[in-house]
Amino acid sequence: MPEPTKKDETENESAPPPPEKTTPQEGGNEKGKDVVIREMTSSSDEDDTSVSTPPADGMSKPAERKDSVWSLGEGAPEESEKRDDTQRSTLFIEKPQSGTVSVGGNITFIAKVEAKDLLRKPNVKWFKGKWMDLASKAGKHLQLKESFERHTKIHTFEMQIIKAKENYAGNYRCEVSYKDKFDSCSFDLEVTESSQAAPSIDIRSAFKRREIKPQEEEPEVDVWELLKNANPSEYEKIAFQYGITDLRGMLKRLKRMRREVKKSAAFAKGLDPAYQVDKGGKVRFMVELADPTVELKWYKNGQEIRPSAKYIFEHKGNQRILFINNCTMTDDARYYVTAGDEKCSTELFVRDPPILVTKGLEDTSTYVGERVELSCEVSEDDANVKWFRNGVELSNDPKSRYRIKVEGKKHTLIIEEAAKNDTATYSVMTTGGQSEAKLSVDLRPLKISLALEDQTVRLGQEIHLKCEISENVEGKWYKNGQLIEASDRVKLYHKGRIHRFIIPVSAVDDEGEYMFVPDAYNINIPCKVHIVDPPKLHLDGLGENNTVTVVAGNKLRLEIPISGEPPPKVFWSRGDKMVTDSGRIRAETYPDSSCLVIDAAERDDSGPFRITLKNEAGEDTALINIKVVDVPDPPQAPNVTEVGEDWCIMTWEPPANDGGSPILGYFIERKKKQSSRWMRLNFELCKETTFEPKKMIEGVAYEVRVFAVNAIGMSKPSMPSKSFVPLAVTSPPTLLAVDTVTDTTVTMKWRPPDQIGAAGLDGYVVEYCFEGTDEWIVANPELTDKTKFTISGLPTGSKILVRVKAVNAAGESEPKYYPQPILVKEVIEPPKIRLPRHLKQTYTRRVGETVNLVIPFQGKPRAKVSWEKNGSPIDKNEINIRNTENDTIIFIRKAERGHSGEYNMKVEVENLVDKATIDIQIVDRPGPPEVVTIEDVWGENVNLSWKPPKDDGNAAITGYTIQKADKKSMEWFTVIEHYHRTSATINELVIGNEYYFRIFAENMCGLSEDATMTKESALIAKDGKVYKYPVYDDFDFSERPLFTQPLVNTFAVAGYNATLNCSVRGNPKPKITWMKNKVLIMNDPRYRMFSNQGVCTLEIRKPSPYDGGTYSCRAVNELGEAEVECKLEVRGGLSFFRLLMDGVPPHIIDSYMREVQGDKTEGK
Repeated sequence: MPEPTKKDETENESAPPPPEKTTPQEGGNEKGKDVVIREMTSSSDEDDTSVSTPPADGMSKPAERKDSVWSLGEGAPEESEKRDDTQRSTLFIEKPQSGTVSVGGNITFIAKVEAKDLLRKPNVKWFKGKWMDLASKAGKHLQLKESFERHTKIHTFEMQIIKAKENYAGNYRCEVSYKDKFDSCSFDLEVTESSQAAPSIDIRSAFKRREIKPQEEEPEVDVWELLKNANPSEYEKIAFQYGITDLRGMLKRLKRMRREVKKSAAFAKGLDPAYQVDKGGKVRFMVELADPTVELKWYKNGQEIRPSAKYIFEHKGNQRILFINNCTMTDDARYYVTAGDEKCSTELFVRDPPILVTKGLEDTSTYVGERVELSCEVSEDDANVKWFRNGVELSNDPKSRYRIKVEGKKHTLIIEEAAKNDTATYSVMTTGGQSEAKLSVDLRPLKISLALEDQTVRLGQEIHLKCEISENVEGKWYKNGQLIEASDRVKLYHKGRIHRFIIPVSAVDDEGEYMFVPDAYNINIPCKVHIVDPPKLHLDGLGENNTVTVVAGNKLRLEIPISGEPPPKVFWSRGDKMVTDSGRIRAETYPDSSCLVIDAAERDDSGPFRITLKNEAGEDTALINIKVVDVPDPPQAPNVTEVGEDWCIMTWEPPANDGGSPILGYFIERKKKQSSRWMRLNFELCKETTFEPKKMIEGVAYEVRVFAVNAIGMSKPSMPSKSFVPLAVTSPPTLLAVDTVTDTTVTMKWRPPDQIGAAGLDGYVVEYCFEGTDEWIVANPELTDKTKFTISGLPTGSKILVRVKAVNAAGESEPKYYPQPILVKEVIEPPKIRLPRHLKQTYTRRVGETVNLVIPFQGKPRAKVSWEKNGSPIDKNEINIRNTENDTIIFIRKAERGHSGEYNMKVEVENLVDKATIDIQIVDRPGPPEVVTIEDVWGENVNLSWKPPKDDGNAAITGYTIQKADKKSMEWFTVIEHYHRTSATINELVIGNEYYFRIFAENMCGLSEDATMTKESALIAKDGKVYKYPVYDDFDFSERPLFTQPLVNTFAVAGYNATLNCSVRGNPKPKITWMKNKVLIMNDPRYRMFSNQGVCTLEIRKPSPYDGGTYSCRAVNELGEAEVECKLEVRGGLSFFRLLMDGVPPHIIDSYMREVQGDKTEGK
């Protein structure tokens, strides 16, 4: 019984990541030579082999690894690589040369590329054989180096092999590429034997691809490297090709094997990392105990193993041995043994013997349509077998025309109906062999059972062609050598060996020679089809009773389509007189038509004409009536009966003579009196003798005329009408409003009409009437041309209604009414500041920008405006203030930080006052951060800390920008942008370099002009050191509620939704409640409350002045509570004047206004 093969132990947890590309900014600024060495750290262990597994979960942890057998996968170079390298060399100035090294020795291969014409470093790759990229093999036995000589501008690339082994020998290739340039060079390495070299055992021998043809020797293949570099869709193919049955489990178990084994106190000698045995063989596990009295237990996949005929236990002194007999694939598992609290584990791999082809495929010949079976036999039942056609794998898909049948050891490929294109080489492949055979599919000899027959078919009848051949094959139909495709008119049928060609309704063009050609046969079946047709006249285009109308004086050319096969003879006659082919009335004959021609038709030409067709198949005749007509006479001159703004109404009488054809309608034209250009007004015939022209220019004189139209044509135009001019009144005045009201007068103002017209605007009439009467009194006996008028002499306390009319030459317009009665009494309008919404919050501008604020207000009479800044009067030399009756403007041409502050605006009307406050903030770029300190340096990382800048530019600091610079070049590169904390860790620094760091502060205006740099530099040491992780106590996140953003006093507009916002934090999450005037808000549809990520919002739907008051928000958790409050003022309520106009008693209005004024004073 063969002994199991022991697998070598590997130490790395997972495969190393691929080498990172050198960043030009970090590695390309050093003078002299810049060398980048891509080398993996390795342990002192000198084991010869290891297995690379694909990294789990896409991650790869750097760990110590042993030398991997990177020499696997070598093969002969491509044909293109065997060409003379000097013919395509465009980049190499020195190529690597072939060399020889003894086992255990070192050798270096050098390639040089000139960088004179290159803008950046070229891309260089080293390969072994055809496809193995050696970049992933860099480590203990292989190093790849790159350097650049600045004086000579030459890139040097080195591949150094350390402690060479015999399997390192083979063909190597170096490729260099830059944009569209490419160069390649091949060289050989020969490894000679050394007396000190010792054979090694490779665990991958269990996973090598089994040889299909034993007589051929194939090179060893690194299956795990192949899997790692392959597309995941190819995993199953590779697993079958190299005899891997449990790919996923194999990868996971090998990953566990590579973990570092710790020393054990209970085991003097533990299990080997892995064992291997053939199926049916016997394996032996042995451990040696330090204390033989310790109880020992064996486990398989976590289940304890009990003694049996399969599992045998032995004790020899301190040795404990487990034998597993007759190993099967179920024994392929993880085993471990426990001694007290100690455990020692291993992996057992059971190899399945290769499947052999015991009986191969045989060459086969058959005919098209026959069933084909290709069979072979293998060494085991139900083995995994793959079928190929010309090297392409065949699937056992139900939709595939290939069917694979398995009967024990016999495997059969079945083709139900063979086709010509099934001729190919078919092969079968197992894990231990293959076989192939050629399949030839030919056509059977073809015989014509029923040939096509010549046919004579009458036009319009069916054409039916039928033939029968000896084979059931497709075919094509041809007419006069042109391929015929099936369509709605042409029907092609194929059933078994019979082919049919059918045209249900034949046409003249269907006559010709037809032919059927079977597919894949060089044979055709011809026939002829002849079409016959009696003569026929086609009079579909003529009118009722075959009447043709022609205008007198015109030429008539009447073309009558004819048909018939053979072509018929044509005869024209008028009464007993034949029409010849010459003269004013003549006949012309063509292959598919006949024409009656009458030059300069006269009324005497009216009457019947006979046409007759004759041929050998029959004859056809018809009578055609010719009618000569003319256009009607022109109508009488039209009359214009009515004129409007841009329209008129015109009438006329029909013409005396209709020209022998009824009048169909009329066309109307118009023109300006001073113009000679007439314009058509209707493009559809007017059936009536009345028409309304529109879209005329007001104030311009026009003329109109009429045309009569019958079936023959259009008459001459009528005489023009008398000229007329369109005119119209204006539209009503617009925007009628009250300007001022005194005890005896009311001043009204308005805007001119939207439409004035060509008659112009002479002036306005202002009328009024007292409320309750219908008598309108003219306020201005004479027209006023102004848009403002004062109605005087009115009794105090009365109410009047007012309307205004516009007047021009066409008359008065529709009146414009003021919508409500006007009280004749002077009214004091209290001051009211209409502060824009964007000024209710802090108004922010940058230094140097212009500040231009317009604040509207209202108040009568003679409102007085005053400004203060931070409680002091404004310096008008720095800030310009301009006041009007309706607004005030504050203007700063070039803002400075000193202009920031609180601006107070006050509007006074007699004893009434309204105030508003505007907060203006002028911001600038911040200063640099304070001292920047290097807190710690470990590995490739540097920890920095700093203090915020003293000058924040009058705005909050929004972040920091961190830059690094190599001490050698002092070129700065940005590492982190928009960073919010005052400490950061900089990663991925280059080992061996020394760095300085500087930091910019940033606010809404941008980065600070200067940056603060570290006083000391950070050296990234080449020798790594162990980083001790600090020990942190668990952080207590419990916190009582705290409002990080309080509520702000807010002004709301009546009728528009208002929101109150604040933010709170606390742990556990606090409960939020809202109150108005210390009363809890609950189940009120006018309020909506939100809380999201600590931001609390209260929405007040369409507030009224009664919704003003003090609102508070309370947050409570088990650690405490917090509360904030603000005042809400709802502006835009009812004014004194509006209440007075609505008829509210004055004493109630007075009480309401005092209450509103008191609320405002209390709020301020």
